[in-house]
Amino acid sequence: MSKGVVLVVGAGDATGGAIAKRFAREGYEAVITRRNADKLEPLVDAIRAEGGVVHPFGVDARREEQVVPFIEKIENEIGPIEVAVYNIGGNVRFGIADTTARVFFKVWEMCCFGGFLMGREVSNPMRKRGRGTIMFTGATASVRGGAGYSAFSAGKHGLRALAQSMARELAPEGIHVGHVVIDGAIDTVWIKEMFPDRYALKEEDGILDPDAIAETYWSFHTQPRNAWSFETDLRPWIEKW
Repeated sequence: MSKGVVLVVGAGDATGGAIAKRFAREGYEAVITRRNADKLEPLVDAIRAEGGVVHPFGVDARREEQVVPFIEKIENEIGPIEVAVYNIGGNVRFGIADTTARVFFKVWEMCCFGGFLMGREVSNPMRKRGRGTIMFTGATASVRGGAGYSAFSAGKHGLRALAQSMARELAPEGIHVGHVVIDGAIDTVWIKEMFPDRYALKEEDGILDPDAIAETYWSFHTQPRNAWSFETDLRPWIEKW
């Protein structure tokens, strides 16, 4: 029997995909989204191969006119959203003089505004039920602005502030909101191709494993409400911080 829906906005090949698979193994129907639905096919196949139920959608998380009816469709046609995860990145590096208004605005839309749209829309039915979990994926840039990362840091700082405000507002209504700071390189094809020396550290657990990250999201969701946490940070044991 389905335990309800886990919605993963930004279900890529690493963290988002691992989260969707982890919850699907526990009996949740996984609703997964990317702007390009065709890129979800490998994840769909992986979840179904494990016996899970998955519903892929192509949705631009920055567009209110797409997000609002999308959440309504899930609630009306698939099932109640018990868990929602916002996992869209936007990591770009430009010196401040080279950061155009278009770049800054686009990164803010991806990092922060999309999180607001998802959070607002999923919280409405959750409030009526008096339960639910909402999680936002952060980064090092969520808590520290680095040189060359003005756009990314501003967006991720904003997402963290959004999460804090939502957590304080919604906890009394039974909704658990949290923020996960991912501080370090993740085992992805992009890291492997762009930073081979860093990727080589995988042999000594020197980069983050998406499946291990997903365990933290599952643990967060299953916390008893008499001991809820808001924020946790994850990094490999050799990562400097």
